[in-house]
Amino acid sequence: MPPSGASRLRVKQTTSGVTQVEFIDRNILDEANIHQIGEEITGLVDSAPTPKLLISFANVDHLSSAALGTLITVNNRIKGRKGQLRLANIDPQIGEVFKITKLDRLFQIHDTTEGAMASFT
Repeated sequence: MPPSGASRLRVKQTTSGVTQVEFIDRNILDEANIHQIGEEITGLVDSAPTPKLLISFANVDHLSSAALGTLITVNNRIKGRKGQLRLANIDPQIGEVFKITKLDRLFQIHDTTEGAMASFT
């Protein structure tokens, strides 16, 4: 984990065992930041026996294809650990990218954090 203050994420553990992740950056375009975000999320996934992760895109305006690749990697890792991943609060423009790339079929995407939280089993 990077030293505190250097994190690109806001992380909150819920009482229901779901880890909520929110991005600090509005634009997730920079390769170094994407790598760091991937490392941080991987650390969260690996620290839970059966990870339940909710990633909120509430603050995100732009996402690069490398960031999408990192999400796919995280999703595969969570599935490998029999965990669950939900995405929420995706900007309509970014949502369009998920549709075009057919990633909306790979990920469970919810309009709100509440809706995503309710979908965990």
